[in-house]
Amino acid sequence: MTDIIMYLSAILSVALVIYMLAKKMDIKITLFFMGILLMMIAMLLGNDIVGIEEGTGFKWIDPILAVVDSFKSTLTRAGFIILMLGGYAAYMSHIKANDVTVSVLTKPLKKINNVYILVPIVFLIGNLLSLVIPSASNLAIILLATLYPILRAAKMPILTIGALIATAATIIPTPLGGDNVAVANELATYANFSGLTVTEYVLKYHAIVSIPTLILIAVVHYFWQKHSDKKDGRQLNQTEDVEIKEVEAIEGGKLYKTVYGLLPVLPIILLITVFMLDVLAGIQVALSVEIATILSLIVAILCEMVRVRKMKPVLDSTETFFKGMGGAMPIVALLVAASVFVRGLQSIGLIDALQTAMLGADASSQGFILPLILVALTALIVIISGSGVALFYAMVPLMVPLADAAGINPIAITVPMGLAGNLLRAVSPVAAVIMIISGSLKVTPLAIVKRTAVPMLSGVVFMFILSMLFFL
Repeated sequence: MTDIIMYLSAILSVALVIYMLAKKMDIKITLFFMGILLMMIAMLLGNDIVGIEEGTGFKWIDPILAVVDSFKSTLTRAGFIILMLGGYAAYMSHIKANDVTVSVLTKPLKKINNVYILVPIVFLIGNLLSLVIPSASNLAIILLATLYPILRAAKMPILTIGALIATAATIIPTPLGGDNVAVANELATYANFSGLTVTEYVLKYHAIVSIPTLILIAVVHYFWQKHSDKKDGRQLNQTEDVEIKEVEAIEGGKLYKTVYGLLPVLPIILLITVFMLDVLAGIQVALSVEIATILSLIVAILCEMVRVRKMKPVLDSTETFFKGMGGAMPIVALLVAASVFVRGLQSIGLIDALQTAMLGADASSQGFILPLILVALTALIVIISGSGVALFYAMVPLMVPLADAAGINPIAITVPMGLAGNLLRAVSPVAAVIMIISGSLKVTPLAIVKRTAVPMLSGVVFMFILSMLFFL
């Protein structure tokens, strides 16, 4: 009877979360509520709440203590880093450094006349720009204003342009990505990955899959867009009455543009430099993402003081950094909510039951099947809901326990699941980025998705095969 209650509770709670994701509802409160409820069910079954050593003295409010503990642990690990990155990104937008970077990277495209040679180049440049502007929607808005006129002048069909902009923010390996930060910090709490930094996770594991995948997608984009343009007969591609908002003009001389173009990626430059010093010269510097971000912020403020030459407006503008930190709080709250939910599943005994079941399964197949199931689930939720990261963040606390239960390397789950979510967002007709582009270009969302589906699905299959070859 206990096992029946355990499985029924777990199935119903997971089903509710998946339903809400599919309906594009905010799942944070649901995860909190279901996690607390599962802990209470665990206590009724005579189980202890996982992670609670000294309770409050009244066991029925101990689940709330578990919530508080989760907030404390998350905020001192991944949460604090994500908040700082949110603040830095907001400040870069405020001082228009992001606009400078976009301008610098897109300017050379004006000199290329061959439309289809531009396709892979634009795709790769767009993904480089996602280092600076990680939000797919925000990047699409900026590229529509800056890149669209350049590509139309080169006579590129609008559906090809739409597909390239829709796939600009995908799987670029960056230590500043919130999903990579969350995974690296979760892995670092386990003995096998003790001391793992987000830079090491990205460069040692993520990049060896994501970079070849990006190159493959760029090639597939070339052939698929060329084929699709020929098939469409360009009947939708000659539309000229597209209304695109102009971005604010960038002011300043050459030096200003050079320095400000580097500011958004300065934390990445610092982190990679330190990593390479360690690998090539054995020089170890304990430079965390937080330290790199603060150093970069100081440099940015000094640059603003030199440019503006007035201290008060520059200091006043730094408030943007702290407001930006608050803007990243929903991601932190989602991570906390997910950890509370997972603690509830652990408390009712589900994780132990899964481990027992997996240990009894065929060892030759279980390692391949679990990542495949999770990638398939990711594909389903992302295409239905349009969110590429919600399920991933919710699953972060479960990834290592599931991998341990299956007896496989956790990287074989974290990499393919994370990459799948970010790739498949561009295949969902209800994704915000697809809606923005289709509305701006005055075409249907499905018309854009037809152009993105083949490159993105090719990337998903390729990256999954690479992940299994490298990490199983």
